[in-house]
Amino acid sequence: MAKTIMIVDDSASLRQVVSIALKGAGYEVLEACDGRDALGKLNGDKVHLIISDVNMPVMDGISFLKEVKVHPNYKFTPVIMLTTESQAEKKAEGQAAGAKAWVVKPFVPQQVIEAVEKLVLP
Repeated sequence: MAKTIMIVDDSASLRQVVSIALKGAGYEVLEACDGRDALGKLNGDKVHLIISDVNMPVMDGISFLKEVKVHPNYKFTPVIMLTTESQAEKKAEGQAAGAKAWVVKPFVPQQVIEAVEKLVLP
């Protein structure tokens, strides 16, 4: 059975690029347009990894990450932040909230696939 990865980003075109790369690597993909949308889609089903933007309307990536980490079903789900933010303090804030990796846009889809393969839950 394919592993499920959730992509959370307010850019539909970015979600599409990442989704195509992940599906090409054999993953199932769930998409959400912001943190609130993503939380609504985390319904208890297994999600093996989450890729999230930092800057989004409604609920940003760091707030979303903090919410995910208190959810019993997703507490241990690895999260990769995929963002234009490259400042050390933003990265530190992301790590403190539980992010396992930080990929800065623009990125090569293969970079994301490699990070996913290292971190995805069994």
